[in-house]
Amino acid sequence: MNVMNDRNKNIIDEFRTNGGRVGGPFAGKTLLLLHTKGAKSKQERINPVAYVCDGERYVVIASKGGAPTNPDWYYNIIADPLVTVEVATEKFQMRATIVKEPERTRLYDKMVEMMPGFDEYRRKTTRVIPVIMLTRVK
Repeated sequence: MNVMNDRNKNIIDEFRTNGGRVGGPFAGKTLLLLHTKGAKSKQERINPVAYVCDGERYVVIASKGGAPTNPDWYYNIIADPLVTVEVATEKFQMRATIVKEPERTRLYDKMVEMMPGFDEYRRKTTRVIPVIMLTRVK
């Protein structure tokens, strides 16, 4: 297991042990576990992701810390937008949609208000960082 997978596993374990709360850089922040199917492997992948609410919808940012490429989970939701999400102690299905401008910028700015580090991520990269809207499947 590589360092990123190891770190994610530790965050996932802490999240599930503490009803959705974790320490470290995510302490006091909203965090969800995003379950996707690998675009190529079709195997389940779980990634801890910061989110902000927009009404009843959840907004996540494919920032990858400002890296020049999108995170793997972004390509997974492009391949299959039906995802499962864990928030606190709840688990439910949601549909992922890539947000277009001008809504993308409004929602990205909303995330920056909650977690200012996201502002640095967009300055570190030349790519337009995708914003994803998660809507609960009824």
